Amino acid sequence: MSSEFKKGDRVEWQSAQGKIVGTVQKKLTEPIQIKGHSVNASSSEPQYLVKSEKTGAEAAHKPDALKKVED
Repeated sequence: MSSEFKKGDRVEWQSAQGKIVGTVQKKLTEPIQIKGHSVNASSSEPQYLVKSEKTGAEAAHKPDALKKVED
């Protein structure tokens, strides 16, 4: 089940380091490079650019990997 997120939403996701909380920066709808990694986003399969609250690192995630955090 895919969810729709918007800029500014607080979300969490699992990483090798455990659960991370961050903020959605933007919806990605076309392929881009982030830190040397190819992100194959498209309008039919968007991904979200998120920024970690703890480290400030940015990464792209598919919608089903993210869960909205209620404030």
